[in-house]
Amino acid sequence: DDGLEAVEAAVREALLAGTASDDVIVNILARRREPPRPLTIVTPEDLALRHPPRADCNRYDSLRGLHAAA
Repeated sequence: DDGLEAVEAAVREALLAGTASDDVIVNILARRREPPRPLTIVTPEDLALRHPPRADCNRYDSLRGLHAAA
């Protein structure tokens, strides 16, 4: 799946790192095929949860109220 240029670039990168082996080159090629990692978003303190969520079905039922559809 990888073209000659991609393999050549991976070999160059491995040689520059001083670890030129087939496993390293295959790993470099695999990393280049991965989608880019999403950006990390720094959340302001004002947006932090005041009350962390709880897995409590009874609490959920009470929030729905008495007249909610079952």
